[in-house]
Amino acid sequence: MPAAERVLLRPVTMGLLLQSLLLLLHLLLLGCCLCPAAAFPKGCYPSEEEGLKTFRCSNARLTEVPRDIPNDTNKLYLDSNRIPFLPRDAFRDLPLLLELDLSHNAIAGVESGAFRGLAEHLHSLDLSSNRLVSVSKDAFSNLKAKVNLSNNPWLCDCRLQELVRAVELVAGSSGGIVCDSSAQEEHVGKAFLQVIADTDLCNVYKKTTDVAMLVTMFGWFAMVISYLVYYVRQNQEDARRHLEYLKSLPSKQRRSEESSTISTVV
Repeated sequence: MPAAERVLLRPVTMGLLLQSLLLLLHLLLLGCCLCPAAAFPKGCYPSEEEGLKTFRCSNARLTEVPRDIPNDTNKLYLDSNRIPFLPRDAFRDLPLLLELDLSHNAIAGVESGAFRGLAEHLHSLDLSSNRLVSVSKDAFSNLKAKVNLSNNPWLCDCRLQELVRAVELVAGSSGGIVCDSSAQEEHVGKAFLQVIADTDLCNVYKKTTDVAMLVTMFGWFAMVISYLVYYVRQNQEDARRHLEYLKSLPSKQRRSEESSTISTVV
């Protein structure tokens, strides 16, 4: 190639090389911007819906609440997973959360303080279609959200009565809170609100506890009386045998020991 052509091609080559370097740098920067997404669990992704920052993990086979949820999330979907338990401070780092969907999981326990930090903003909490049997009202302390507790295998007792009266239920969801088990067989299969409309389960529990306490006290009292009767009878029998023994002794010795026995019995 002539020298003149080589001189003309050199700037073009340098320009292409510079463009290639710029493109490579752009790709590297773009890759770094996308790095946080790689930390999300498989099946989870952020999006924006109606101007609200949403994080979806629906049907992602999760067995616990993810830790790497963006802290500016407004709507969080964790439905249709395998989460069995909500520990304390599970959502502590989500101060802007408005909606939380935990439906269709395997949640059987909610630790007190699980929703701590959500009291100010959360307005919707869905716990329907899980495995909740009994939950303390303290787990929902200070929570202002409307709660869906339907389609769980509830034990209908005083604890559930306190919980239902402590939270605000989602409109139309109360009919789905049905007694799967109860101390009173006639309540099984009935809507819980229907049950507590006719029966104060906490009052029934208090009466049952009082009766049990009285029965226990009576049992202890009967045992004490029985022991005292046995003790007196046993001593009387021993005294009678001793007197019979004394009668068989010579008269002088007998009188001496009889007087000793009598004074002991008295």
